[in-house]
Amino acid sequence: MNIITIDFETYYDRQFSLSKMTTEEYVRDRENFEVIGVAVKDGNKPTQWHTGSAEEIHEQLSAYNWGQSIALAHNAMFDAAILSWYFGIRPRGWADTLSMARPIHGTEVGGSLKALTAYYGIGVKGDEVINALGKHRADFTPEELSRYAEYCINDVEITAKLFEILVEDFPPVELRLIDLTIRMYSEPELVLGKEALRSHLANVQDIKTQLLEKALIDKDDLMSNPRLAEILRNFGIVPPTKISPTTGKETYAFSKTDEGFKALLEHDSVLVQAIAAARLGVKSTLEETRTERFLEIAERGKMPVPLRYYAAHTGRWGGDDKVNLQNLPRKSPLKYAINAPKGYLLIDCDSSQIEARTLAWLAEQNDLVEAFDRGEDVYKIMAAAIYGKDITDITKDERFVGKTTILGAGYGMGAAKFQAQLKTFGVEVELEEAKRIIETYRETYPKIPALWKMAGTALQAIIQNSTAPIGREGVLSVEGTKGVKLPNGFYVKYPNLRQRINEESGNKYEYVYDTKKGKAVIPNRIYGGKVVENVCQALARIVIGEQMLMIAKKYKVVMTVHDAVACIVPEAEVERGVEYVELCMRLRPSWAPELPLNCESGFGKSYGEC
Repeated sequence: MNIITIDFETYYDRQFSLSKMTTEEYVRDRENFEVIGVAVKDGNKPTQWHTGSAEEIHEQLSAYNWGQSIALAHNAMFDAAILSWYFGIRPRGWADTLSMARPIHGTEVGGSLKALTAYYGIGVKGDEVINALGKHRADFTPEELSRYAEYCINDVEITAKLFEILVEDFPPVELRLIDLTIRMYSEPELVLGKEALRSHLANVQDIKTQLLEKALIDKDDLMSNPRLAEILRNFGIVPPTKISPTTGKETYAFSKTDEGFKALLEHDSVLVQAIAAARLGVKSTLEETRTERFLEIAERGKMPVPLRYYAAHTGRWGGDDKVNLQNLPRKSPLKYAINAPKGYLLIDCDSSQIEARTLAWLAEQNDLVEAFDRGEDVYKIMAAAIYGKDITDITKDERFVGKTTILGAGYGMGAAKFQAQLKTFGVEVELEEAKRIIETYRETYPKIPALWKMAGTALQAIIQNSTAPIGREGVLSVEGTKGVKLPNGFYVKYPNLRQRINEESGNKYEYVYDTKKGKAVIPNRIYGGKVVENVCQALARIVIGEQMLMIAKKYKVVMTVHDAVACIVPEAEVERGVEYVELCMRLRPSWAPELPLNCESGFGKSYGEC
């Protein structure tokens, strides 16, 4: 397949720039957006620079055989958006060196073209773009435009060289997933309902106004932990708690850094969001700003779905471009504003309990695997073991405890954390009861704790640059400092893995590895159960990726959220579409023929109806 490497240079100033705006907002701004020029490398031919009016550049770009070529760029989401939205050109496929670098290097090298160029020693990334600040094409002198052309041509040449290096051992299936990810953004199909969005925004703002009026009167209540806890309880919310590192006792988790409190900012209830926002002094709730952003997108056109390929070190996709559909609340009214195009319906299919199924399969806990495979209610089975009752006598509340145990205890969770997790769901148990439930889980499925120990041994193997197995034979393996090798050839990496003494836990040794947050390098604690969680998520993601590609052979995939895939199908064939999508989501991968997969699907005109 022919490769056409491309790089656009566009007008920017201190306000109109990608540092201030989303890619969608920037490219779709018909008043300010301008392509100054574009460098194009067609196969192995010398790179060409094209400039002129939009019409002239379009004519020059149209001379290339895009329909039979793969377009390549660094940060292809940007270039693909311009090529598709601005010039109406859609190549046969897309490749992206920025995306490719993520699974290969993680956070160790950095994803910028400058960092990767220096790492591989394939040239020097220029900085002529700095001199283009605030300049339209007409503002460049011939000499300045010539230097800008050389800068852009150099970027294209470097990108082409980088691709040759990265693609050598890159799994073909992952290249197709990069292409699919970019197309969800650059070739949007979803239509946002303006009236539904305006109605929801008015409702959100009205609720917030009423609540904040009350908050102004009772501001002391919001700032007092016990009173805030009582306010939350009045709204049916169990206040998040944590174990204080100083006292060792349970306390309210109301800090802006506490995960439990941050979750309230993204709660299904707008009221709860507003309470949390008021506590932090935030003027707008997440739901309000997201709805406003959706409305702005709706005014400009169809809804691109921005996803970051390999955002997590387990390979999962993440939100991007300030539109994170990955954390859209399950019952959010915004889902009803996301519509299929005219003549089509949305199908949303969720892989049922895929992590729990993968865990049981990887640990070779065959009785649990077989229960999943037979379609039995594993939550009731767990509850029956917990409460010593016949499965037919299990109540709804007892089944919920069984469900929470199956989905939460599989990665080494301790009793205190399990107790806190149940409490967030409105179920209160004594610590001793939580300990008993955890112990019952481990005794019922002993091969799962054995897998945690095996994974803990694997961490030592990584440090010692040796090899070690994890779980079912032939699926995973430790290959020295590279990390845990997955079936697709990628690795779950633990950069700079080492042991350190944790003074807070009585000077016990623990494993940590480095993660980056911005420019900061942060030590992240890791242990056997967490490794198992990482690899199970990674395996589940590989399964979902393969299923997405299978669905995409017949229907346009428009979105993926965690373990679910959404596509559009013609209205007339929705029943056949559902049948095909479910078939794809139940098909077992070649590397896991015993993995019992299942799914649940729905369809409708809007995402909320699915």
